[in-house]
Amino acid sequence: MAIAPIRFGIWALVHGPRAAHHDPEEPYDASWERNRDLVLAAEELGYDSTLIAQHTINPHQEDLDQLEAWSAAAAIAALTTRIEIIAAIKPYLYHPVVLAKLALGIENISRGRFAINLVNAWNRPELEKAGIGFPDHDARYAYGTEWISVVSRLMEGERLNYRGDHFNVSNYALRPTSLYRKRPAIYVGGESEPARDLVAGHGDVWFINGQPLEDVAGLIANVAARPRGAAPLRFGLSAFVVARETREQAQAAYERLLSLAAKDAPMRAIQKQNTDPKVVMMQTMQKTPRVGSNGGTAAGLVGSYDEVAARIEAFHEAGMELFMLQFQPFEAEMRRFALEVIPRVRAKQPTGPAERLARSLG
Repeated sequence: MAIAPIRFGIWALVHGPRAAHHDPEEPYDASWERNRDLVLAAEELGYDSTLIAQHTINPHQEDLDQLEAWSAAAAIAALTTRIEIIAAIKPYLYHPVVLAKLALGIENISRGRFAINLVNAWNRPELEKAGIGFPDHDARYAYGTEWISVVSRLMEGERLNYRGDHFNVSNYALRPTSLYRKRPAIYVGGESEPARDLVAGHGDVWFINGQPLEDVAGLIANVAARPRGAAPLRFGLSAFVVARETREQAQAAYERLLSLAAKDAPMRAIQKQNTDPKVVMMQTMQKTPRVGSNGGTAAGLVGSYDEVAARIEAFHEAGMELFMLQFQPFEAEMRRFALEVIPRVRAKQPTGPAERLARSLG
C-alpha cells in the first residue's frame, strides 16, 4: 500500500480545552476570535489541516460556549491560503441538498481546500431536544449512508434524481461545483461495523480515534481489505501530544494534565449519560487512563521529542497519513511540536518535488 507523505493537523477549540477544563494555563475560550487566531497560527507554523467539530450545544456542559462549525469554516476559508479546512457534519441537522450547497460554497471560497467529516452523532440531547429524535445506532448509519450518497453526487455536479428511504430528490443540480477538483474531500469517523462499511463505500479518508499502534494497524487492515470502487482509502488519526526534551519531563507534564482532568469527572458523567452506549469511540476510550478527546493520549504520543517522532513514523509505516493533534495549553504546545517534532519527522520523509507537491496539496 502506497502511503502519502505525513500531514499534521490541529483540532479547533470549538468547545474549550481538550484535556482539562480546570487548567490555569488554559482558560476556557471557545470564541471565534480565539479559533481564528489559532488556525492562522497553525498555518504559519506549517500545519496542513484543521478539524472543526460540529455541535449545536456544548457536549460537555450545556451552559458553556460552543462555536458554530460551518460559519466558522467559511470565515477561516476566506482568511487562510494553504491549510485544509475540515468541517464535521451530523446528517440529521442538515438536509443533504442544503449541506452540499454549503460545502461547495466553502470549497470555492477556500480555492479547493475544504472537506467534510461525516459523523453520525453520539450526543443524544443535541438531537432529542430539537425534536429531531435520536434513532438507534445502526439506523443512524443507514440514514448517514443514504445522506452522504446524495451529498457526494450533488457535490460532483450530477443532476440528481433520487428516491430512497429518507430522501426524494428530483432533477436537482448545484452550480457552481468545485472550480478546483471533482468535489470536496469526504472524511468519515466511527469504528463500528456500519461505520467501516460506510467509509469503505463513500469516504476518502477514515478518521480513527487515538489508540495503540497495534490496534490502529488492525483497523487499517480491516477496512483497507473491504470492497471499494474508488481510489484507495486514506487514514487519519486523532491524538493528544505531550512532548518534551526528555521522557521524564513529558511524563511529568502528562501527570499534571491527568490530575487536572480528574476534576472534570462530573462533566464526564453527564457526557456518558448523554452518549449512545453503542458508540465504539466511547467504549474504546474507557480502556486506559488518558487525557484528551477522541482517544487522546491513548495513541502514545507522550515522550521525548525523538520518541514522539519515532512513534509517528511507526504509525505512518502502518498506513497512517494525517495526524489530527490536540495540545494543552494549545498555542504554546502546538508551537513546541512544530519546532521540535515536525522537523524530526520531516527529516526522514521523501523530499523530492513530487513528494513536496503531494504534501502541499494534502
